[in-house]
Amino acid sequence: MADPEYLDGPEGRRLAYHRSAGAGPGVVFLGGFKSDMEGTKALWLEDWARAEGRAFLRFDYSGHGQSSGRFEDGAIGDWAADARAVIAGLTEGPQVLVGSSMGGWISLLLARSMPERVAGLVTIAAAPDFTEDSMWGGFDAEQRRALLEAGQVALPSEYGAPYIITRRLIEEGRDNLVLRSPLDLPFPVRFLQGTCDNDVDMSVALQLLDHATGPDMRLTLVKGADHRFSNPECLALIGAALAEVSG
Repeated sequence: MADPEYLDGPEGRRLAYHRSAGAGPGVVFLGGFKSDMEGTKALWLEDWARAEGRAFLRFDYSGHGQSSGRFEDGAIGDWAADARAVIAGLTEGPQVLVGSSMGGWISLLLARSMPERVAGLVTIAAAPDFTEDSMWGGFDAEQRRALLEAGQVALPSEYGAPYIITRRLIEEGRDNLVLRSPLDLPFPVRFLQGTCDNDVDMSVALQLLDHATGPDMRLTLVKGADHRFSNPECLALIGAALAEVSG
């Protein structure tokens, strides 16, 4: 595995990335909550971009993967700022964003804050507003009390160690919600969602499709696909969606 390069990001955060040259519009992969740029989808997309002669960028948010910082110190606004920094500092011209899970939320924030740099958007099990709707909305009274009094609560994860959810993550997330105000996506958009996703319910994809506005927007539901969306058939769908929004 090649060593990453690093970009000095917001507030001194050191962001690890891998970048490959190619034609535009470039493709930028935005990973999920507590995931990193070495996952199946990120590496598959890198190979796809190379085969298509397209520029490609994958990176780790602060507190994730090989970037600096502690995961527990981060929040949605921090990670969106990291994404803005790498796009501004490491790419040229409009980019096609591919946002997975939390990366889908981050991509929507980027579309709102820097639409001139977005040529198209593909989301995979996008999880907009999940800190409020899924986490806080799903906490019982004891979990809410622990979060407010102790400043954090541990949630079990099927991907490994429990997630430490901080009060700051929840409260700062409220400053970055995208489903409570107009969300215009003035470029080609493809939302991809599995029907057997245990982390992001299919209703979230339907809500996002209904809420957002734009001239070219489609939702593809894949029966039986889970949150990872990483089997060969799902990866091929990601590639097909990328080709569509890049046309």
